Amino acid sequence: MTINEEVYQVLLDQVKMEAVSSASYLAIASWCDQNGYENSADFFYAQSDEERVHMLKIFHYISDMGGAAVSPTIPEMPSEYGSLREVFESALDMEIEVSDSINKIVNLCRKNNDFATESFMQWFVNEQVEEEYVARRAVELFDLFGSDPLSIMMIDERIPKINYTQTNGGTAE
Repeated sequence: MTINEEVYQVLLDQVKMEAVSSASYLAIASWCDQNGYENSADFFYAQSDEERVHMLKIFHYISDMGGAAVSPTIPEMPSEYGSLREVFESALDMEIEVSDSINKIVNLCRKNNDFATESFMQWFVNEQVEEEYVARRAVELFDLFGSDPLSIMMIDERIPKINYTQTNGGTAE
């Protein structure tokens, strides 16, 4: 295996974190569907798919570098939320946690002179800028519009329009 053992272990942890994020977004999408937030449900279904792609990207990298990629076991996800705002606050918290984990991996790569993995992880660093931006903007809509039923429906309508690359000229894919 061409990956440092310590880096290999944190990459396996990241595979699990991405799988948990995917499952969490799937549960959130279901909650949104059940509560009539169609656009938010579609957003979270797409987020679930995206997190699975992230998981697979790391999974394949581990395998390509000669490591044994392991399919993680994930816990049951919460499926009840008090409000749409709570859903987006949860998403933002999760994205911040993922960003912190990605940054720790990059730091560990530098410490171990694992330049290939550091280069690979740079895509995730950039991706997390977009992920946090979108989640943060969604939460800010609640501050802007309020939480009465009409405002919540307006927020749900705006969710598909939040886009980092169009708004900021970002490079995340």
